Amino acid sequence: MSTPNNRRRDPGGFGAETLMLLVLIVAVVGGLILTNVAVRLGAQLDSTAAELPSDPFALTLGLLLGNVAWPASATWIIAVFGAILLTLAVFAIVGIVRYRKGRTRVDRASSYMGRGKDVAGLSRQNAIASAERLGVKGVDGKPVLGVPIGKTVGGIPLWGTWEDMHIDIWGPRTGKTTSRAVPAILDAPGGVLVTSNKRDVVDATRDVRAEAGPVWVFDPQGIALEEASWWWNPLSYVTDEVKAAKLADHFASGSRAPGAKTDAYFNPAGQDLLAGLLLAASLDGRPITDVYAWLTRPTEDEPVSILNRHGYRLTADQVRGVITAPEKQRGGIYGTAQQMASCLTNRQVASWVNPAGGVDLRPQFDPTAFVRDSGTLYSLSKEGRGTAGPLVTALTVAVVEAAEEIAAASPGGRLAVPLLGVLDEAANVCRWRELPNLYSHYGSRGIVLMTILQSWSQGIDVWGESGMRKLWSASNVKVYGGGVAEETFLESLSKLIGDYDRQASSVSSGRGGRSVNRQLHRERILDVADLSGMPKGRAVVLSSGNRPTLIRTQPWMTGPHAEKVKASIAAHDPAAQRTITEAQESVRAIARAENEREAV
Repeated sequence: MSTPNNRRRDPGGFGAETLMLLVLIVAVVGGLILTNVAVRLGAQLDSTAAELPSDPFALTLGLLLGNVAWPASATWIIAVFGAILLTLAVFAIVGIVRYRKGRTRVDRASSYMGRGKDVAGLSRQNAIASAERLGVKGVDGKPVLGVPIGKTVGGIPLWGTWEDMHIDIWGPRTGKTTSRAVPAILDAPGGVLVTSNKRDVVDATRDVRAEAGPVWVFDPQGIALEEASWWWNPLSYVTDEVKAAKLADHFASGSRAPGAKTDAYFNPAGQDLLAGLLLAASLDGRPITDVYAWLTRPTEDEPVSILNRHGYRLTADQVRGVITAPEKQRGGIYGTAQQMASCLTNRQVASWVNPAGGVDLRPQFDPTAFVRDSGTLYSLSKEGRGTAGPLVTALTVAVVEAAEEIAAASPGGRLAVPLLGVLDEAANVCRWRELPNLYSHYGSRGIVLMTILQSWSQGIDVWGESGMRKLWSASNVKVYGGGVAEETFLESLSKLIGDYDRQASSVSSGRGGRSVNRQLHRERILDVADLSGMPKGRAVVLSSGNRPTLIRTQPWMTGPHAEKVKASIAAHDPAAQRTITEAQESVRAIARAENEREAV
């Protein structure tokens, strides 16, 4: 359906000739007015006004023919007015140039996208009303707005509420960490759960978050060079065969290369075997590394005895069936399970998930206590051989499920203070296969998740086409920050953003005279090329119940916590000076663009 604000005139109908004609008309009319004002005012000063004709055209003609004398005072009057007009023209030109410098090639699309009432669901007023309704307040007793998204091109801040779930797709080096992850972490009123494959988000926010509660950095691969000053027992999560199966699934998903094909028999069988051994180790109070030791001894029946002793007879029979299977079949199943649990062979990883010696004086991480204490957990891992991804996923799930249990026992069935989960690089370090099925449910529990991906294909590698579509549809706030070159995804996104009606005009001349024909042509607001080449500092936001809108991203350097973040980086980042310098340069560039726009 066509709407008036979506129509614009074809630039081709307002060409150079028309522009020159308009300039000429304005110059003639302006000169006529200025001349009349100067002569009449000068004549008043020189006491000769009675000699002037009242008709402005007759006055101008009289000056040209010499019938009307030019007053002496008119010279300096016209000079003053000319200087004023020239000054205004210069300011106008400078303003236009600065305005254009502050804009990008896609900003014109904002005129046809959501603004004002079209994005009321993301407004500050809506965020405040939602926070008041849910009872989410800060230490000062005021409502905590929500998750910051950015500002419209017109400068209006946008917020996600504490019921909204987020999904972000930003290509590499487009500013997703500085503009989305870090601001969300800094403004969170309660516990924060963060996954990443880099240390930058930890360095930037850990000292700021330490003011709100305890900070835990899970760094089994040494990405942030964090010492194992605490530990977490993954088997503390395994309380029955269901939890054991979930933990085994995290190991299976995290150890598999993206897009890798699985064997229809050996992969499920290996995962079931791993689940049985995890349950046995948990029941007997063993360290999780004993599970891998059992996997290297296919005829070891100790896990069967443990399971029988604790009443898990069917699970014991399942493990015994693999042990007594033909040698080749048994070897294939055990080999598959070994591959799933291969991260446990890394001694550096083991120090984070096993007690140190007989009596470990290090604090042990408790997911339930963590949620109640409003702490911050950073879980770091990187893809490739030796990845700790399965443990990062398991720890993430343990925290989220602990929060869900607390929410179920809370008034209204949701957390009084929301838990924010920023799953940065989710497809690489946190391959949680059940995430699409649970996404919308967590929003009703006060567990707000933000899944950040580098491309649509990354999501397909982890959750499949159907799962990725489900995750996308279950998200209330979808942010695309550019840097992606996937035509199918961008074409779909372009359709969701919508079309506008362009009014084109053509001029034809004939014996009957000159005629102008006008037609409406429907065009994409942002086509695939626009979305692929989205300038840095711009992003598209699609949200439930609102029209798609174009935003200016708001990096942490422009926010209220900028100085505290710089101090945190200086305290922890080995390359702090370079990081802060780059941040300051970004601040200056953004400030210049914003100030120039405000001046205009």
